[in-house]
Amino acid sequence: MSPPRTDAPRIPVLLYHAVMDDPPDWIAEFTVAPREFEAQLDAIRDSGRTPVTIGALAAHFAGRAPLPPRPVALTFDDGFADLPGRTAEALAERGMPATAYLTTGAITPGRRSLLPPAPMMTLDQAKLLEEYGMEVGGHTVSHPQLDTLGARDLLRELAQSKVELEDTLGHRIDHLAYPHGYNSRAVRRAARAAGYETAVAVRHALSSERDEVYRIARLILRRTHTVADIQAWMRGEGARVAPYSDSPQTVGWRLYRRTRALVKGPVFAG
Repeated sequence: MSPPRTDAPRIPVLLYHAVMDDPPDWIAEFTVAPREFEAQLDAIRDSGRTPVTIGALAAHFAGRAPLPPRPVALTFDDGFADLPGRTAEALAERGMPATAYLTTGAITPGRRSLLPPAPMMTLDQAKLLEEYGMEVGGHTVSHPQLDTLGARDLLRELAQSKVELEDTLGHRIDHLAYPHGYNSRAVRRAARAAGYETAVAVRHALSSERDEVYRIARLILRRTHTVADIQAWMRGEGARVAPYSDSPQTVGWRLYRRTRALVKGPVFAG
């Protein structure tokens, strides 16, 4: 089989988690300070890229609508407490739409999730995100490694979180983010069967118009990334381009994690 072509226009899809100055240790590596976050947003704006939601990418992939010439997508995983506050405000001030993927068990008081303790938003604030112009998607109930679950638990994680968000917001939830990007063919089939139109992974790569709809590549923001990294990604540089096949290392790591889950049970994806 010939390797996939990678000469399609490159689409940066950025993955943020918490935006705060004092994050818990477990999420610190994937946290951006508020001042740095605003500088990164300004770099995106100054690059000439047009921010779009994952829903806009989905419409383009399905042939329903064109994309602007140089799109970029901003996504936020989990639902940390900053999201419906200063983070959403910074996006709205710049007219930047984004997609927020919420872990319902972690943002519902009294519910259990595998996410370690951290300041989180609440489920009823999902409406506030939409008021700020953000699109809301699902990120499972408990944030497990989906590719280690049996069929029944996998369906529950995907379907239950979707229903909970739909009941809260009063409309369909069409987009999913795999916790920590972990997925497999079975997980992707389950995402489609659960009624999601797209799913985003991580992959540490630029997306493209030939990317896979059920594992759209994202670039994960770490605290060590700078405005210069953002500028390179906006130029379509500094990362490989999806789609591409899983490496032997990725396949081996998945097999190891599945074996471990058989012994220890569901494990936090992080």
